[in-house]
Amino acid sequence: MLNKFQIAETDQFTSKIYDVKYRKIYKKIRDFVYPQLRTNPFFGANIKKLKGTFAGVYRYRIGNYRLFYIIENEKVLVIILDINDRKDAYN
Repeated sequence: MLNKFQIAETDQFTSKIYDVKYRKIYKKIRDFVYPQLRTNPFFGANIKKLKGTFAGVYRYRIGNYRLFYIIENEKVLVIILDINDRKDAYN
């Protein structure tokens, strides 16, 4: 089950990563978050499945930032949708 899921990034996410605000955190995402999501994107200390309007979307907490993703279980794929500062994440 090691490295079972593949990771895909949306254009919206990749365009934000080049912003100065998110550039430093992207290294942490690649080195720490992605390996964890590859093995088990459903459960973890920083993982939460959202409800209501955002049903089906998961969020990964990285300090004051929130990484949003969906899981396509049939394709064994985690799609990274967006990253936002906590204060702006749920607006």
